[in-house]
Parts: sequence; C-alpha cells; structure tokens
Amino acid sequence: MTIDIAIVDDHPLLIKGLCTMLQHYDDIDVSATYPNGDALLEGLKEQQPDVLILDIQMAGIMGDDLAQILQKDYPGVRILVLTHMEHEYYIKTMISYGILGYVLKSSDEQVLLKGIRWVNNGRQFIDPDIRHYLEDVNENFSKSPFLTQRELEVLKLISEDYTSNEIATKLFISKRTVDNHRINLLIKLGAKGSANLVKRAMELGMIP
Repeated sequence: MTIDIAIVDDHPLLIKGLCTMLQHYDDIDVSATYPNGDALLEGLKEQQPDVLILDIQMAGIMGDDLAQILQKDYPGVRILVLTHMEHEYYIKTMISYGILGYVLKSSDEQVLLKGIRWVNNGRQFIDPDIRHYLEDVNENFSKSPFLTQRELEVLKLISEDYTSNEIATKLFISKRTVDNHRINLLIKLGAKGSANLVKRAMELGMIP
C-alpha cells in the first residue's frame, strides 16, 4: 500500500530535493507540498495525507503551533518533524504535541525513509542521533507520580483539547512555561504525546 505524503517547509529547494528523493520509492507518493502553515491548513480541507513531513521554524505559523492545530482538527494525520532543531526542548515539546516522528535534516536518506514508514504504521520514530534525550521520558515511572497544582491545572486543560497558547492565556502564564509543564507531565506519567498523557492520567484518576 502506498504511503500518501504531504510536505510543508518554507524552503523550496528542500521540498524539491525531498520530492526528487522520494519519487524513487514505490511505496511512497508525495501528493502535496506547501510553502507555509496557512497553505497547509487550506489544503487539508480538501485532502489529508497519511504522513505529514513538517518543519518547525517557518515563516507565518510555526510548526509547533501547527502540530497542536492538527492534533485537534486532523488527528488521523501522522506527523513526522524534519528539522535542524536538535535541542532537547524542541524534541520533547513536539512529542508533547502528539508528533510521532522527529528526524534531523542532517540525517541520511535511510533514516528519513525508516521514519516515514514507522510513523505511517503508528510507531514512534526518533532520529538515532537524538534518541538519548528521551531516555528520561521512556524509562520506568512512578505508579503515583506527584503533580503540582499548576501541573494539574495544565493537565486538565490539555484533556479539554486546549492548545498551549490557549492554556497560557487562561492561566496568565507564558507559552514556554506551559510547554515546560507539558514536558514535566510527560516525564512524570511516562507518556508519549498528549493523547497518551490524557489516557495515563485517567487511568491514575487524576482527571475524570
């Protein structure tokens, strides 16, 4: 079965290079490309891909904001981030927004291909060069993790499908502070992404 791919990136040469590379694989079809987030959101109204290759830093709507919008409005679209951002903060933040794959633009072709195929199958794929950043998220966790009052407030709003920007506005804190709370919640509850975080919190009786 062919994997339907869409790409959003504000560098035309990168999109052209990806399309040229991926056209050599029979199981992958690039059906749409977008130069920015606004164009992507318009295009998704007509057609949703199996896997979306998403950059983080773009003109207009940034990739982190797009990931939150897509998780709410198009949960069936599986997101693979392709970026030069290899800082721990970005990796954990994007995972907290529900992306399944994270690959560096400096990686080789086979890493990206593996990432696309894993993400299409609903499996998390993290570039081997940055996988060590997630050891603290995926290791063993407490059966009854302690959450601060603020973390509980953020958790409740996440469960109600609020984005980080919306949570920041409601709680009168910065978006970066909200993102840090998201990361702490992932670590404490041993979760991967917002959906898994909410499921884990419900299992522990932290939210109804």
